[in-house]
Amino acid sequence: MSDIFDEVDEEVRREQLKKLWDRYGTLVIALTIVVVLCVAAWQGYDYWQNKKAGELGAQFVAASLLAEQGKHEEAAKAFAAITETGTLGYRVLAGLREASELGERDPKAAVAAFDAVASNSATPQPLKDFAALRAAMLLADTAPFAEVAGRLEPLAAAGAPFRHTARELLAFAAWKANDLAAVQKWTKLIVDDPETPPSLRQRVEVLTQLAAAGGHG
Repeated sequence: MSDIFDEVDEEVRREQLKKLWDRYGTLVIALTIVVVLCVAAWQGYDYWQNKKAGELGAQFVAASLLAEQGKHEEAAKAFAAITETGTLGYRVLAGLREASELGERDPKAAVAAFDAVASNSATPQPLKDFAALRAAMLLADTAPFAEVAGRLEPLAAAGAPFRHTARELLAFAAWKANDLAAVQKWTKLIVDDPETPPSLRQRVEVLTQLAAAGGHG
């Protein structure tokens, strides 16, 4: 008797499954096709990304070799090409390297290139600060103190990652401009910061002595 009930239950289940398939079968097939296509597309994209990353890595190495060989103009052009076609990370790094290579022969163009990296919204903040610092370094010996200060003061704030270098450059630029009050301001910040590197403290002592003696750049 139980066999009959089992057969009836099985028939009911088959009928229910048939109804469900008739109702939703097309949707299931469509969803399956979508999943397969998505997986295939992702695998294709992943392959393309890996291939592109390999190509960009090779281009970056080739440009770096040109720089090491002293071929600064060629290296700058090679890095510039990467900034046009590379992924975000490579574009930022190549932009910094391009600016560095320009600095070997055209400081004005190098400052503009560093400024471009620093002003790019896609550049991570630490690299924005680094680019701004490098631009200011190129200007510290020649530009008016007000311009140098305007660029460096945001980088010299307490806790800023490049504050030590920024403060040293500000003190140097102030000394060059014979602005003794500014020299005292920035050297004091350097001396009072417990995290100031010992080598920087030594350089600041020399600068302080020069300023006290009345000499300037």
